[in-house]
Amino acid sequence: MSREMETASTADRLRSACEHLLRAAAHPEEVTVRSVAQRAGASLGAVNYHFGSMEQLIFSAGERVYLRLNAERLALLHTAIERAHPAPARVEDLILALVGPSIRWSLDPQSSYGVLRHMTTIAQSSDHPEIFRPMIEDVEHHLQFIPHFRKVAPWLSEVEIGFRISCLLGVRTQMTRNRRRTDELTGHKLDLADANVVLAEVVSATAPMFKLPPAPDSYSVPNSSRH
Repeated sequence: MSREMETASTADRLRSACEHLLRAAAHPEEVTVRSVAQRAGASLGAVNYHFGSMEQLIFSAGERVYLRLNAERLALLHTAIERAHPAPARVEDLILALVGPSIRWSLDPQSSYGVLRHMTTIAQSSDHPEIFRPMIEDVEHHLQFIPHFRKVAPWLSEVEIGFRISCLLGVRTQMTRNRRRTDELTGHKLDLADANVVLAEVVSATAPMFKLPPAPDSYSVPNSSRH
């Protein structure tokens, strides 16, 4: 094996070990240089040698998970577009493509969504939050949805579409991080551990944001003017 291949192999093992340990950890502080090095079969100095710091390794591991999640999101977007072609994609399919992967991953104990949760926690307490900012503040893949939502709702401007996408992302975060609150608010009547149930409710609640409101009844008389 060449030195370059060996270096890449060690770095990949460290990334994979870090991802595995973060996925299983209740708190990110449980994941240490020693535990990562032991799982990867590498020396204690390998983390600094390949990544510069433990935070840089965590970012690299989290970024790889994030790219997989975004790849799934964009694959669903393209499927929705192709399925409806030449008509615009269904708004329900666009919503499912945008928020579905995050919600499904968050409910799947075998997924690596916990890595992304820990990333946010680490970034908030880090002395170097700029390490994590490129991923946490990334909107490039969200921007790809704007023209397709505009085809569905051409009466909305890009600004209005962007605001609605931001609202959708807020709903996603509520579903992935605050399910206890939602459970209380819904009187424990929904199975919030079932991704299909959650997504059906999300689509039902948010699709009207992209649908043309009914024309006002020009013949109705406001209550305040009735005698």
